[in-house]
Amino acid sequence: MNPDVTILYDSIRWEEKALLEAGKKKDINIQMVDCKKLALDLEKKPEDYGVVIQRCVSYYRNLHSTAALEGMGVKVINCLNTGVFAGNKLFTHMLLKKSGVPTPDATVAFSKDAAIEALENDGYPKVIKPTVGSWGRLISKLNDKDSAEGIIESRETMYPIYQIHYLEEFVKRPPRDIRAIMVGDKIVAAIYRKSEHWKTNMALGGTAEPCEITQEMEEMCIKAKKAVQGDIVGVDLMESEEKGLVVHEVNNTTEYKNTVRVCDVDIPSLMLDYAMKVER
Repeated sequence: MNPDVTILYDSIRWEEKALLEAGKKKDINIQMVDCKKLALDLEKKPEDYGVVIQRCVSYYRNLHSTAALEGMGVKVINCLNTGVFAGNKLFTHMLLKKSGVPTPDATVAFSKDAAIEALENDGYPKVIKPTVGSWGRLISKLNDKDSAEGIIESRETMYPIYQIHYLEEFVKRPPRDIRAIMVGDKIVAAIYRKSEHWKTNMALGGTAEPCEITQEMEEMCIKAKKAVQGDIVGVDLMESEEKGLVVHEVNNTTEYKNTVRVCDVDIPSLMLDYAMKVER
């Protein structure tokens, strides 16, 4: 029997298991495919994958498998453009601004000297982020010139992607941010991610509480999702003391375990319902 939906993964997390279980309950034929074992003959007609839900953690594996499958005519959620745009913080920032979505102020510099000069002109603190990355890794707070020089100098020895210095304002906010899960043009659930540390990532020990969904938040998240051409995304927001709600990230293969846990919303089933309705 041909699959209705293929879950393409490179690491089995709670989210992928939950999608499989939801498929069984809804009598949807789910095929699980480990991308690390996948080889695609680009000159042949593809196997029947149904709709592919892209869940690869690896940014590069995610992008290239999506590109190959789409090029062969397979429907992938999210599409290649979403992977490219949402997977890069600079690209996301520029598309959000173009779409009128409030964001933290940011600067991008292309050398250590240019970055230090920008920091000295704009003032501290700032947050330096890799343009490509997740789970709060390699994100640092720059409090002064000494810390900035040390951190930026270390990045100059890394892969070229880490030599693009993305500098974001340190937003004055409550000790939390918001993760909203979008399925289509709707926030299906949202949580506060709280932490005593300035980083609120759940992977770094943050805690989750339900967040009330407001009309302002939903309208902002719809714009953000459309800016990166997404279908199913996580939108991360902060409550700036100066600007109100701002969007600082859009997640292509968003994690939702803690959102399901605290909000009691069956997100995997909603994702599958959406996948079954999309045009193939």
